[in-house]
Amino acid sequence: MSNPFDLSGKVALVTGANTGIGQGIALALAGAGADLAVVGHLPPDETLDKARALGRRAHFIEADLLSIEPVGRVVEEAVAALGQVDILVNNAGIIRREDAVDFSEKDWDDVMNINVKTVFFLSQAAGRHMIARGSGKIINIASMLSFQGGIRVPSYTASKSGVAGITKLLANEWAGKGLNVNAIAPGYVATDNTAQLRADEARSKAILDRIPAGRWSTPEDIGGPAVFLASSASDYVNGHILAVDGGWLAR
Repeated sequence: MSNPFDLSGKVALVTGANTGIGQGIALALAGAGADLAVVGHLPPDETLDKARALGRRAHFIEADLLSIEPVGRVVEEAVAALGQVDILVNNAGIIRREDAVDFSEKDWDDVMNINVKTVFFLSQAAGRHMIARGSGKIINIASMLSFQGGIRVPSYTASKSGVAGITKLLANEWAGKGLNVNAIAPGYVATDNTAQLRADEARSKAILDRIPAGRWSTPEDIGGPAVFLASSASDYVNGHILAVDGGWLAR
């Protein structure tokens, strides 16, 4: 029996793969056999080197995703460099923290632009390519705040609720065209985005006390679910938001 998780011959386009969740996902996909096109403002040299050490092709596409530049160019460059795009991982995102009563319009717009607008239009560009080929996998990165309200992160909560909605909308439109559109909702992951929380001893303890697994997750914990959603093992999974949270939502 063939391995349904084998991604050999596939090309994955991953945004924000320098560190953290994006790097964990990119290297997991490369480990399963996929070649990589990685998108960001700065070259993710470590990610590229590790992917190439696995024998994969790895191409960097420079793009400022916060500026909402035409994202169709990103897909075109990936296809020109590696021949196709089979998998899109919309990982790049930002967070801004402030009490709702003091939250600025700039912090609202910056977060919504990269976390929602760029996700939709990059999915649109990749979707056109995938629909023409009759297959493709799109994986969005949602959040626990796709289900909950959170505190002091108004635009992030709104954006991740939007990611969940966009995921379902695209699945409704594209499942019949051979595409699978799903999302991963990580719990509390030890990354740069959560450094402030982890540095707050009382807040970190409160978070850990609620997680049945009893620990912060690592970027590698997100890689396996990403391989599943990128592979033929998930061919009948559509519009799903997969919580990878150590049991947080079960509490």
